[in-house]
Amino acid sequence: MSTPVQKIPTGLEGPIPHLCCKNAAAALDFYIKAFGATEVCRMAGPDGRLMHAEIQLDGRMVFLADDFPEYCGGKERNPLALGGASVTIHRYVADCDAAMERAVKAGATVVMPAMDMFWGDRYGLVSDPFGHQWAFATHIKDMTPDEMMQAMQACMSEPAPK
Repeated sequence: MSTPVQKIPTGLEGPIPHLCCKNAAAALDFYIKAFGATEVCRMAGPDGRLMHAEIQLDGRMVFLADDFPEYCGGKERNPLALGGASVTIHRYVADCDAAMERAVKAGATVVMPAMDMFWGDRYGLVSDPFGHQWAFATHIKDMTPDEMMQAMQACMSEPAPK
């Protein structure tokens, strides 16, 4: 008698980001270099585009694949074709500044420099060469919801940084 198929594979519980990329093989290599990701697998189709790839990042899975507009109503869905991404991938890291520096050295662009934020994190944002945005945060101060609200109100009463 065979073992029943596991409905949810171990390690794949919960939401998994699945990135659509233009040149997913290059994106995979970038994530390894820029973020220290570990490649789990890559499966190229007959034309060389990646049908599916998996990386592990901070103990979590991230899927990625090349854009296949021919299977999506003829429309490209990668952030470069769409003019940007509507989702930011957030990572807590031990050193926000070092994580951003590593990403920039690998080819990412700073969208928002790292700074101490009103909610108690040091936080910054980069865009990778494939159009995906990555936020880095290091928690630096525990705050109550009331303290955060007061800090937010004080922050929002000042002009936005340029």
